Amino acid sequence: MTPSMTKRALAELGAPDMVYVRQVAAAEILGDAPKAALKGLDIDPDQILYAVHSADGERLAVLIDREAAFAAAVAHELEPVSVH
Repeated sequence: MTPSMTKRALAELGAPDMVYVRQVAAAEILGDAPKAALKGLDIDPDQILYAVHSADGERLAVLIDREAAFAAAVAHELEPVSVH
């Protein structure tokens, strides 16, 4: 069994460079984004995207695939981990 951690427990680890990557439905992102930011985008609400979050749960970025999410984190000198 894979151990799981709450957002709070992860934040309490004291690892400021640690971020987590998780799958998210595009509909969740589209619902949070200002309408002006979505102009001209053609994204299927059922599409799976990958969000990068700080240890406290703040969404830092959303990317089209898992590899890009991990690469973006590493490029910004962050330590990505995957959550399910």
